[in-house]
Amino acid sequence: MHKWIFLLAVIFAGALVSLNGQNNSNFVNVFIGTDGTGHTFPGPSMPFGMVQPGPDNQAEDWNHTCGYQYRDTLLAGFSQTRLSGTGISELGDILLLPYVQTQPENLRFQYFKDSEKANPGYYTLTKKDRVKVELTCTERVAFHRYTYPLEDVLLLVDLQHGLRFLTDSLVLDSDVKIEDSQTISGYCHNKNWVERRYFFVLKTSKPFTKPELLPRAGKENAPKYILTFKLDKTKVLLVKVSLSTVDVGGAKLNLQTEMPGWDFDLAHENAAKAWNRYLGRIDIEADNHTKEIFYTSLYHFLLQPSNIADLDGRYRGADDKIEVAPNKEYYSTLSIWDIYRGAFPLLGIIVPEKINGIVNSLLLHHKAAGFLPIWAAWGKDNYCMIGNHAIPMILFAYNNGFRGFDPAEALTAMEETSTKNHINSDWELYNKYGYYPFDKLSNESVSRTLESGYDDWCVASMAKELGDKVMTDKFFRRASYYKNLYDPASRLFRGRDTQGNFRSPFDPLAATSPMNNPGDYTEANAWQYFWTPAQYDVEGIISLLGGKEAFTKQLDDFFTIEAKNPDKFLGQEAMIGQYAHGNEPDHHVIYLYAYSTRPETGQKYIHRIITQFHKNTPDGMIGNDDCGQMSAWYILSSLGFFPVNPASSEFVLGAPQIRKSTIHLANGRNFIVEAKALSTQNIFVEKTMLNGKTLQAAFIKYEQIIKGGNLIFEMTDK
Repeated sequence: MHKWIFLLAVIFAGALVSLNGQNNSNFVNVFIGTDGTGHTFPGPSMPFGMVQPGPDNQAEDWNHTCGYQYRDTLLAGFSQTRLSGTGISELGDILLLPYVQTQPENLRFQYFKDSEKANPGYYTLTKKDRVKVELTCTERVAFHRYTYPLEDVLLLVDLQHGLRFLTDSLVLDSDVKIEDSQTISGYCHNKNWVERRYFFVLKTSKPFTKPELLPRAGKENAPKYILTFKLDKTKVLLVKVSLSTVDVGGAKLNLQTEMPGWDFDLAHENAAKAWNRYLGRIDIEADNHTKEIFYTSLYHFLLQPSNIADLDGRYRGADDKIEVAPNKEYYSTLSIWDIYRGAFPLLGIIVPEKINGIVNSLLLHHKAAGFLPIWAAWGKDNYCMIGNHAIPMILFAYNNGFRGFDPAEALTAMEETSTKNHINSDWELYNKYGYYPFDKLSNESVSRTLESGYDDWCVASMAKELGDKVMTDKFFRRASYYKNLYDPASRLFRGRDTQGNFRSPFDPLAATSPMNNPGDYTEANAWQYFWTPAQYDVEGIISLLGGKEAFTKQLDDFFTIEAKNPDKFLGQEAMIGQYAHGNEPDHHVIYLYAYSTRPETGQKYIHRIITQFHKNTPDGMIGNDDCGQMSAWYILSSLGFFPVNPASSEFVLGAPQIRKSTIHLANGRNFIVEAKALSTQNIFVEKTMLNGKTLQAAFIKYEQIIKGGNLIFEMTDK
């Protein structure tokens, strides 16, 4: 009944520009989130692109997970790939460092901070040895332009480099060839957060005369070269680096097709046009301060997931086999524990043409690995975080009319992922006790139980849609396991052992995290994980607490109980009481006030978070962006709604923070959101109307959004 969504999404993939003619790229400040814990990067990338060339200050360290930290003053070089906003380092392939030998050696690694500029599709700085570096890219090819102060110059090509996490032996093996005086190609087999292979071809615009192979040290298994160039009077050297997960032939195809020439300015122009087409899918009426935060959030949100298929559709799957992807789309950089909550539903509104390709990528991963991915990078699973939240992503797609995948295959993948043991999912233990007992599972037992319950609800819901009653009953029963951990004394979910005893002693404010403070919760405490089942069973939580008044009091307590020594490494960042905006488990909680006796309290906190924790400065993002989820929360909350249950079709109403927003939809219609009389005092919603009719429900449905229309919030100071 919703096949038209798929057809319109395909049409929408063409060129769409901002209908008011404004260039929304002008409002993007790519440095937001680069200082502190945002962990974003300022280098260029294409929307959903495979490469992200940019500056690396350090190869390891939690503050440099993307290679870059705004406050840093030293430069290692420029690598071609990275993740955006994550808490762990990965990628950082093929480091390049242009330099001149006539300057002191230490100047190679320093740059003038005030020379650093960037916008979507472009980055530049000038090093203190007077080498100007400019970067742009296509989807699969990084493009560098170096302007030297001299004609006799050098370029370091470091294939041992990578952004590392708890390893000193990154490269397992490599095979690199100098094909001619302008071409280097090969592959590296690396093991860091994931074990993977990348293939590349590097081409220079001028021939190098002395490729010096540097001696290897320690556990190095990849070459490092110093290339010598004699430039012409322009003193310009251009370098292109094309990547593939498949083979060198794939990298060459990507290079020849996407970047056959040497016109850097044209490549930059094409990247800027691509960004403006995507950024033009929403127009807002707001002051420039708000526009900068909003469009930078939209930019960060659109960086991933990455299509890592070659232009011929080939990709290397989770089992290391080469396959051909349907529609030449195979998406990775899937921070699923984060993005399922808000970013994926937002993709369904803004870029619906990507949804089927992402779901098919999840199903292809299941076919290769035996279960759906947990956190995929470069096509491989790093098994980071808990739950199996590709399941709600698939259900969101099905519930909202996307049919570019096989629903029966999807249900099989969801069921097998929920019944066959794999990392972080011991289903025999879970089913035997109706929870994960902490004496059998010493880490994250409560969080794993609660998050698995949500996935179970999603499997049951999908099975119900497809008419499988046995599976429906089984998984709805499992979805209620969360009640087995409810402690009436603390009114929280508490660890329980195999004998049914609650963990004692018990500190509900003590946050735990598997890497640096093991315990029953995942980057959170008992208060923060209490609200997880409310994603799918808010009525069940209200009933457990004893009614709406008690539910409201629980929310009020949550936002007012002061934190004890909050630690950002335990997810305790950007705090309001126990609410931790800097990490994902709480992102839906404010919207639970819509089901309370005082919805206006949630509206007050939405305004506070938008104004207090999101700014247009390098340190203006508190907490990892996590591949766009933090940005998605900001975008959705600014518009006035958020998916408490991200697998459903419902977006719970909050309080918009922008006077007027126009979403340009796949069907050529617009969905317009207006906040009448919005001001710094008028932050509460008096009435909400959709197409002239007062809304009685606390939510708006996806199908109502994509039909287009007008959603009007009448704002007040009361």
